[in-house]
Amino acid sequence: MDSVSDLSSVVRLNIGGKKFCTTADTLTQREPGSVLAALCSGSLTFCQDPEKGYVFIDRDGKHFRHILNWLRDSVVPSLKESEYEELLREAEYYDLFGLIDGINAVLNNRKEDDKLDTELTRTDIIKCIQSEKVRFRGINLSGLDLSKLDLSFVDFSYACLKSVFFSRANLQCAKFRDVDAEGSVFHNAILRECEFTGANLRGALLAGSCLQSANLQDACLIDCSFCGADLRSAHLQNADLTGANLEGAILEGANLKGAKLSNANLKGANLQRAYLRHVNLRDTQLEGAKLDGANLLGAIR
Repeated sequence: MDSVSDLSSVVRLNIGGKKFCTTADTLTQREPGSVLAALCSGSLTFCQDPEKGYVFIDRDGKHFRHILNWLRDSVVPSLKESEYEELLREAEYYDLFGLIDGINAVLNNRKEDDKLDTELTRTDIIKCIQSEKVRFRGINLSGLDLSKLDLSFVDFSYACLKSVFFSRANLQCAKFRDVDAEGSVFHNAILRECEFTGANLRGALLAGSCLQSANLQDACLIDCSFCGADLRSAHLQNADLTGANLEGAILEGANLKGAKLSNANLKGANLQRAYLRHVNLRDTQLEGAKLDGANLLGAIR
């Protein structure tokens, strides 16, 4: 096939007997190093179909429409696992590395979902919260998207909440006692007066969340992000905040007695009137932090 200089030129392909029409632009723009792009430039040649104007490629054309749609929109289709394996072979043949990465990401996510074995769906949760008093104590809800829901006063105690999305959810006065919520996302969530006593929130994202008067005593908050979070009057006694990012957080009046703050980032945080007696602040970043009126008696700095 001669090179196609006009990217708007129509390209006719016969893939294993299935006919497709597209443009040179579609075949070249997203994956310029692919076999299909090389076909358009003329650096690779294929058999000419007996029917004039078609280029014949001896591959199974079953999934080629998915390849064209991915080249157009960069969207990985929703398929069965066996079909993904077939599409993956075709993507490898055509050197479509972006599509290969996308398929592998989908397959990996499915494997993780299978491991999590969630007991309820988002729809189940919505139906449940219409009741007057809701409890999900001890239930596995890992990996669910519960963002933007009104979950105020719901009891999640002892539940498995790994990698749950609570972004922008209303969780005021909800109970998370001893939950395993490692890696969960509470970005911009309302968590006022919540109870997280003894909870595992390692690596959780709580940036921009409202945690006024929340109880996080004895909680594992290692590597958590509280950037810009409102923790006024929060109870953080004996909480492990090792490596946590609290940059710009409001901790006015918070109780941090016995909290571990090694390598924590408190730059620009508001710690006015916070209780920090005997807290080890030696390895804590406090540049620009407000400490007016804070109780620092016996604190190590």
